Amino acid sequence: MSENLFSSLALDPEILRAIEDVGYETMTPIQEKIIPAILEGRDVIGQSSTGTGKTAAFAIPVIQKTQPSEEGLTQVLVLAPTRELAIQICDEMRKFTKYKEGIKTEPVYGGQTIMIQIRGLKKAEIVVGTPGRIIDHIKRGTLKLDHIKTVVLDEADEMLDMGFYDDIRYILRCCPEDRQTLLFSATMPSQILRLTERFQKDPELVKGDDGQTAFELISQYYVEVPQHKKANSVCLLLEKLGIKRALVFCNTKHMVDVLTEHMVEKGLAAVAIHGDMKQTFRSHVMKAFKEGDVNILIATDVAARGIDAEGVEAIINYDIPQDTEYYVHRIGRTGRAGNLGAAYTIIANRGEFFSLCDIEDSTDAHLLPFELEGCEELPDDKVRATNNAKASHRQRPSSGRRSSGGGSPSRYKDDAENVLLSVDVGSNHDIRPSHISGAIMKYARLKKQDIGKITIGEDESYVELSPENARHVMKKMVDATVNDFLVVFKNVDESKLEPAKGGASSSSRSSSRSRRPRRRR
Repeated sequence: MSENLFSSLALDPEILRAIEDVGYETMTPIQEKIIPAILEGRDVIGQSSTGTGKTAAFAIPVIQKTQPSEEGLTQVLVLAPTRELAIQICDEMRKFTKYKEGIKTEPVYGGQTIMIQIRGLKKAEIVVGTPGRIIDHIKRGTLKLDHIKTVVLDEADEMLDMGFYDDIRYILRCCPEDRQTLLFSATMPSQILRLTERFQKDPELVKGDDGQTAFELISQYYVEVPQHKKANSVCLLLEKLGIKRALVFCNTKHMVDVLTEHMVEKGLAAVAIHGDMKQTFRSHVMKAFKEGDVNILIATDVAARGIDAEGVEAIINYDIPQDTEYYVHRIGRTGRAGNLGAAYTIIANRGEFFSLCDIEDSTDAHLLPFELEGCEELPDDKVRATNNAKASHRQRPSSGRRSSGGGSPSRYKDDAENVLLSVDVGSNHDIRPSHISGAIMKYARLKKQDIGKITIGEDESYVELSPENARHVMKKMVDATVNDFLVVFKNVDESKLEPAKGGASSSSRSSSRSRRPRRRR
């Protein structure tokens, strides 16, 4: 029994004292397996579902191995997919450095004044940040990685979903070869395995709970409701169950805003959080939710990363998750630290029911039906009317598609040699031509006038490009997102786009993309 006590580990008295202050006594399964391996200097791949003590599993041994330095040399780098998670990890690590003099932890992320970060980095032994802002500091020369001893990639699968693969590779190449590399992920897609092969040395794979232990504390249900009563049914569900603290997930930022407005009108203390909001406001919302000033938080998947509020009684999936892994991450926000939790997924049509079956098959979960009494008597909600009005405004009645010109004809030639690429998002995902052109300019670095006509369909859209630019887009946008959706660009007419000399064919690229996790099927 004593073997799984933190006091049985060879840790500094200052760290053991901080652990005691936090209230930890015994280690979770993943902590029991990973902490000794990290202390021994091993590279580690940690696969564990959320809510199993993963952050403490790497924070405690990493802090043990970090030494104070008068020069403030950065020795530990932790990468996280979102600002919220970076802040959460930093706060957690500070709990364990409470009595360790000379060890400073600094978070860096977009949305915060960079001068504040530059001052903080001058004396930070441990840096926690998002990939984009970390690269910014590397290129500015305000973050030196020459003395890095340990790199931690937390929620690596999510970072890949968000298109950070190239950024991660760049950062790891800037670090010393003899570093220790720790990678944590709920799932193990092929790109993560490629990272481990390239950047880890004989890593030890640790499955803390086989992905199931945390879910044993979560009761999972599905709730069938009429489409036109979907929003009101969420309000009724909260009322019937007497739920005080809940997280509600939507697939799009627009839906988050609409549903939040609807619930506030019903008198519920609900607040929205998504990527279009300023960081200061997002931080304010998170603080209000954690402190209990707000009872219901409505969020997108990406914005919800890093939410670690205590006492979340229920997760409600207003929209079916667009990828199985997002379901796992969503419901893992309840049933934490030994507490019971519940997850309710709203089903409003046959297609969503089939998607639910896919989730059950992939996760080995079994969702029980939940009968929501009084649902049929609910009035039609306004959310459906809002979405229908928006859709009808977006789409042309004749074809269900709309088009956008690509810019100056002096730079873009509309001729028979041009190539048509498809992308697997459309008006059903609130996609506009500007979303697609903006993504192409961001990831492929094309100019607006180099992008031809963009046609938006319901579930698939099309963009016209020159053959050279089409090849470039397909190469650069393997892990790109369009309006928060991880997308795949495909060549509609293979005969018009031969691979560049020495390059991979579009079919081989499509094959490699089909093996990675995506938010759209």
